[in-house]
Amino acid sequence: MEARGRTALSVCSVLFFLTDVSPELIHVPSLLHHGIEGKSVLLSVETLFPLEDVEIQGTWSHTRASGIRTTLVTFTKETTITDMMYRNHLLFKEPNVSLLIRKLNLDDEGDYHLNLNIAFHNKTGQVIKEERTVHVTVDVPVSTPVIEKTPSYAVVEDKENVTWTCSVERGTRVAFQWLRDNGALGPSDGHHFSHDNSTLFLSPVRKEDKGTYHCVASNVVSQGRYSKAMELNVYYGPYNLEVNSGQGLRTGEVFTINPGELVFFECQADSNPPNSYVWISKSRNATQVISEGPRLQVRFYRLAQAEEYLCRAFNNVTQKQNEAQFTLVVASLGTGKEKHTQDGSSISPLAAIIWSLFVIGCILLFFLTRNCHPKRVLMRIYNRPLSEQKRPHRSACVLTGHEDATEDFGIYEFVSIPGKMESAQASCRSLARLESVQDIHTTIYDVIRHVPETPSHTLLN
Repeated sequence: MEARGRTALSVCSVLFFLTDVSPELIHVPSLLHHGIEGKSVLLSVETLFPLEDVEIQGTWSHTRASGIRTTLVTFTKETTITDMMYRNHLLFKEPNVSLLIRKLNLDDEGDYHLNLNIAFHNKTGQVIKEERTVHVTVDVPVSTPVIEKTPSYAVVEDKENVTWTCSVERGTRVAFQWLRDNGALGPSDGHHFSHDNSTLFLSPVRKEDKGTYHCVASNVVSQGRYSKAMELNVYYGPYNLEVNSGQGLRTGEVFTINPGELVFFECQADSNPPNSYVWISKSRNATQVISEGPRLQVRFYRLAQAEEYLCRAFNNVTQKQNEAQFTLVVASLGTGKEKHTQDGSSISPLAAIIWSLFVIGCILLFFLTRNCHPKRVLMRIYNRPLSEQKRPHRSACVLTGHEDATEDFGIYEFVSIPGKMESAQASCRSLARLESVQDIHTTIYDVIRHVPETPSHTLLN
């Protein structure tokens, strides 16, 4: 087997020589080593030829980051010469020409060069030169990072800035990463980082910046080390103000309740610290504060009653406020109210519109009946305001001695003649003859709605 190996190696050497291509006679498994301060590192080299068939001569040298180059070891198959300055620090491992560096320190970082000359016994005068460079880094593992926040107190959104700082006691070439609520943070409009990511700037701070912050520190020889958690408290709001009730029927911003039903309303908004709440009534073109706190209770008995309310939320720290307005209508919802309240999907939009129109119609009818009384309309027709009427005496007009009662139908009024009141002289005149009297005071006291087909011109002489 050894003879076959030697023959194959000789044939390969001749072929590479004839084709002017150098064979790879050595192999270095890794050209980069990340060393840890105080630990050892082996610069491993594998030889791909039998050492007994060759003569070798080579060196290991070290080039630091400053550019200074030092020869560490000079060797042959028979001898090894190590620089006396590194005798206890290096170990040359024969026969595979590997180099072991003991107890790394920061000065050991740099490039290590292997120069190897190989001369085969059966090739007189032929020398093959092999060179390899291995880069070694030396790092210190990172310690647990510590974070600090400036300012240390809670801040108000859109008004203040926050600076986070992350530092480690030990570690080289440290990479920093910031997490908020376990999610990685990257550069954005409100987030800015220093060149090494050790400092995070929030300028200005916003509501979304509140949460739990961590700093993660790592390098090539250390896994990520997490700092202790630190909270950022941000004062904000109020936002998303809503008024809700578990009773009655809601259509948009209109709540409909049964007469006499006690209803509770809840006013809620997203805010830090919690808001102060005020309930305001806007009925009859006037506003009035009726309650404080997030809850309002109301009860009405009169049908077709509509009241407007407003909930106002105020944040005492941010000095911001928000409002929500709604209308409360009193109407008979029937026995199915609870079902409609619990399952809003059972009421179609068309039914809601019809119901709203019905409620509005009831309200209009109520006001029309109040303002359009027949007696008031009649007074307006004759341009005789109630304030101008004088009723100093009460008198009665008795109709007697008529055979045909149909002649008595009509509109009568009492006529009082100035200067004659003491004698109690009065007459009852039909409105048909009233146009001729211009200087007397009159009062309509009765209206007979049925008028016969043949009216009488004179009912009293």
